[in-house]
Amino acid sequence: MAEPQSTTQVVIELSGGNVSATKECEVQQQQSSNHQITDNQKKGPVVQNGPGVKDTLELPSPIVRAHSKESLRSESSLDQQLKEEDLILATTLVIDAKSGRNFQYKTEANYVKFYNLYHSWVLRWMLYLFIAIDLALAMFEKPANPDMLWPIGATMSVEVLCLLFFLFRFCHAVYFSIPRIFWRDTKNILILAIIVLTFLDMICFLIWDNVAHDTNPIRWSRPLRPLFIINFSDGKQIRRAFRNIRRTVPEILNILVLFFLSIALFALLALKLFNKRNLTYPDGTPYFKEFFDSIWDLYVLVTTANNPDVMMPAYDESNWFAFFFIIYIIICLYIFMSIILAAIYYNYRNNLKNEIRASVYGKRKKLGEAFELLKVDKGGDQMVVTYQTWCRLLKKVIPKKSQAHIDLLMKILDTDMNHQIERKEFLQLADLLQLELSEVTDRMTFLERYIPTFYNSTISRGLKIGVRHKAFRYFFDFLIFVNAWFIGFDVDKADWFFLAMFTVEILLKLYTFGPKEFFVRFWNSFDFLVVFSAVIASAIEAAEGASREEFKTLDLLLVLRVLRLVKIFGSIQRFKVVLQTIINIGPSIFTYGGVIFVFYYIFAIIGMEIFSGKFDYYGYETEEGDESHFCGNPKLNGTAFFKFQYCNNNFNDFLKSLVILFELTVVNQWHVIASGFVAVTSKAARIYFFMFHLTCVVIVLNIFIAFILEAFILEYTIDKSGKLESCVETKIKQLGLGIGQGTRKTNPQEVQKDDTELVPNEQLPESSFDNDAESDTDSIPDLSIETGLKFHLKKKSRKKVEVLLQQMFEGEIKPEDEGHTFDENEINVPRKLTLDTV
Repeated sequence: MAEPQSTTQVVIELSGGNVSATKECEVQQQQSSNHQITDNQKKGPVVQNGPGVKDTLELPSPIVRAHSKESLRSESSLDQQLKEEDLILATTLVIDAKSGRNFQYKTEANYVKFYNLYHSWVLRWMLYLFIAIDLALAMFEKPANPDMLWPIGATMSVEVLCLLFFLFRFCHAVYFSIPRIFWRDTKNILILAIIVLTFLDMICFLIWDNVAHDTNPIRWSRPLRPLFIINFSDGKQIRRAFRNIRRTVPEILNILVLFFLSIALFALLALKLFNKRNLTYPDGTPYFKEFFDSIWDLYVLVTTANNPDVMMPAYDESNWFAFFFIIYIIICLYIFMSIILAAIYYNYRNNLKNEIRASVYGKRKKLGEAFELLKVDKGGDQMVVTYQTWCRLLKKVIPKKSQAHIDLLMKILDTDMNHQIERKEFLQLADLLQLELSEVTDRMTFLERYIPTFYNSTISRGLKIGVRHKAFRYFFDFLIFVNAWFIGFDVDKADWFFLAMFTVEILLKLYTFGPKEFFVRFWNSFDFLVVFSAVIASAIEAAEGASREEFKTLDLLLVLRVLRLVKIFGSIQRFKVVLQTIINIGPSIFTYGGVIFVFYYIFAIIGMEIFSGKFDYYGYETEEGDESHFCGNPKLNGTAFFKFQYCNNNFNDFLKSLVILFELTVVNQWHVIASGFVAVTSKAARIYFFMFHLTCVVIVLNIFIAFILEAFILEYTIDKSGKLESCVETKIKQLGLGIGQGTRKTNPQEVQKDDTELVPNEQLPESSFDNDAESDTDSIPDLSIETGLKFHLKKKSRKKVEVLLQQMFEGEIKPEDEGHTFDENEINVPRKLTLDTV
């Protein structure tokens, strides 16, 4: 028999919309703890969202918090037992989980305060700035371009300032960290060691420079500078990449040993075959006369840089000798180098999964600790976070958000609809906070907010409908094809027409979508930069009276805009996986670019200390006897280095050093570049070039290739498979709270559990939820028709690789698994696409 109904009057305060509404809520008291939602709650309060615009906030319980007076008093009593310092610590733990931080720190209130200060954006960006300044000093220290050379006192003063900030940052971390954990962390020891060694080096250098200035004193600590990037906690992504390298190298060491033994064996065979035949290279250099020279020549052959040059003297002697080099290339290049890549990829995948596992469990551990601080006992060993505690927590985690925003987040996690959060639900909070949630005012364009009457007029609405139509996009894509045809056939008369049309296109898009939604897409930003740069450059050239033939800037910029053809290809299914892979690896390219830069910096500084001043570029028209002849060093006379006019490839300043290292990375003719430095120093210089090639090309670039392989396989698998979404995203789609989605309920049990219709009378086709075949060529969604609070869900193809892998790993484990007793043999049958299936 049904329990009698009780009526409770509740006041709803929505801070984001400055609303105070009184609502009579019918609450049916049942024997179960679940609360049924009344029709009055479906309608929601009316929210004033800017000038002249009203919107109905279509949110279910617990937006309208309808408890009996006794329940409210009981919950309030439990909530008052939560100390403020525990709430601050729980807030910090939730933010740690959201940000992916895995610090272990003291939990007393004053330490937590300093921990939060340590991670403030001001101090973080100050660290980035000081690291950049410290690294940039290499451009102004000797050796450097004479126009950029600073006095020693000036560079050292700047470096001391940087080191003092690094020391402050280090001491700041010492203060709130747990000592036994902090001092066991290698990166902390390295930071302190680098600071101390740098101060000692500066003191030694000043003494050396004053006592024996003519002996060319050196700064031996300068190669250590980029290690600050790796070891400070703010460089998490780069440190993770270096950790991957550090773990991969021992695993491939045995393969590298066999590889070098094979080269040594073939070097011995080459000495036996060619040593007594008196063969020489075309420049007169002895041919396989010494063992280490033979090893060098054969190692270069593995890179194909000296093929077939190294073979030709023996091949001219006897055609049968070609078999020696063919067999060598097949074994050492095609087999061993492929095995090295395979081993690197295999270990990369294992290390990557370990990183993802640690990341997921670290996130859940932080949330679990926060839950322990916030939980209350509801009886029967049922530990939950109450509604009032939830509100207090979220107001600290996301302080600028409205009460409706906070209530909606609880609605997403509260799967039992009992107005409280259980532990397994709380563990999904970090994923939920990662999703963008906007209100109506957030989605309004600049013009809609300040001149709504004009912007929402009939003519304006018709214009916006036309801009959003596919025909608009197809028309301008067609113009790009026509523009490309005109450029290809060198027809210049239509350039101004295309520039005017493209300018109109961008202005119409800005008017329709607003700057925020317009610039969020790469190709829109690219179009704006290219077109308006062309407009400004053309206006300047026209004002200066340049003739049509002199409008070179306009030609160049319009050619750049033809690159939008790549975007059009993205809508073709055959090209989509490849182009989407390129887009997804974009952020990680910066990470691996940072890794490469660290190695470049170290090798550049070492190269400058060893090879600077050995030769320079003076042109190649100098006369014999002139000091500048042969690049200022007679030892280059007759070398291939001078013959190919490579004198500008030197280590005389930092920027030139980076250029020559990039040339060595490309590999082509790298042995010729190395031969020039060998000629002006000794054969021992080969060690420098060998170590650079082994480190940056064989190891680092192969790890980057392994990453691209993994990203492509991941993208291909996702493209061919079904859903890949978190539990939170699934719930959001079921409730119709995503942008462009209505309420979708396909599971009868879910409908019975929660019969609230968040967006009444709005039902989209099934394909609109699950179809991910769209590309970046699709129009920006019309946000003006969206009502209430809405989540901006990214398509699976637009998520970062790391996010996708985390979701896949979370599909392998139980929702409540925090990694305490992880056993791969006990992993559930995958509920979704998992990392193992890839």
